[in-house]
Amino acid sequence: MLVSLVVPCFNEEEILERFHERVTDEMTGLGHEFQLVYVDDGSADRTLVILQELAAADPRVRYVSFSRNFGKEAAMLAGLQHAEGDAVVIMDADLQHPPELVGRMLQEHADGYDQVIARRTRKGDRVTRTVSARAYYWLINRLVDVELVDGVGDFRLLSRRTVDAVLELTEYNRFSKGLFAWVGFRTTTFAYENAVREQGSSAWTFGKLLNYGLDGLLSFNNKPLRAALYLGMVLMSVAFAYAAWIVGFALVKGVETPGYVTLIVVVTALAGVQMVIVGVVGEYVGRIYYEVKRRPHFLVKATNTQAAPQSIREPQEFVRR
Repeated sequence: MLVSLVVPCFNEEEILERFHERVTDEMTGLGHEFQLVYVDDGSADRTLVILQELAAADPRVRYVSFSRNFGKEAAMLAGLQHAEGDAVVIMDADLQHPPELVGRMLQEHADGYDQVIARRTRKGDRVTRTVSARAYYWLINRLVDVELVDGVGDFRLLSRRTVDAVLELTEYNRFSKGLFAWVGFRTTTFAYENAVREQGSSAWTFGKLLNYGLDGLLSFNNKPLRAALYLGMVLMSVAFAYAAWIVGFALVKGVETPGYVTLIVVVTALAGVQMVIVGVVGEYVGRIYYEVKRRPHFLVKATNTQAAPQSIREPQEFVRR
């Protein structure tokens, strides 16, 4: 059985060689034939140079380098497109995903599981991050059409048929956690303690995490749009009831000078609600906008693979015409 390891990389020059040494030692000890598919997501350091050196020294290394930074979702997609294995493991290059767990994943896969997911515990995380993460998953699982589990990320093994199913999902706005859950197949999960990043710092800022969370919320349901409709109906009902009360009060006691402060508060509140609703609609319209443009998910600057998948070559042929 051929095992492919897909490794997205972004500015990993400090740790990449150590990661390669550890993961090759681990895979050699397991006795499986394997290949490493590194995806350089437009790094600004020597990541590509190191990948080229690793490929020259190790024939099991494949690399794909993007023309610029397209994001981790695009990097995972490129890795899956170039992975040839019967089983594919996605893992980060910063060693926060311990290579020693790949053996357990392969054992579970041998028992018939199509997805084997490593779910990290939140031991050692800040209390605020743990609470906010749990609150997010509690909320999103009441809104989206798939089930997302707290602590489950991209560190997982996928069977060949699961990879093929994921590659059939060609949407531009990708939220891989949701896509992996959506395709289904037989799945198992085990917990592990999160390892400390050995070099550098995470590129996931609070703003990026917030945007990623919103992508997950909006990518797998239209309930925010439905909620905006319901909210509009509730506000309209309240407005009609208030108008009826004002008319009745005027008929019984006559017209009084309206309250200026109350009027300003109501107008401001309604304006804020309208802007929120317009923003929700705009998020969905924006996603439609990107989908209909049908731009490629990424552009390849350099690779040592035999041939790029058709989905990568098509945009280039379109440009030539």
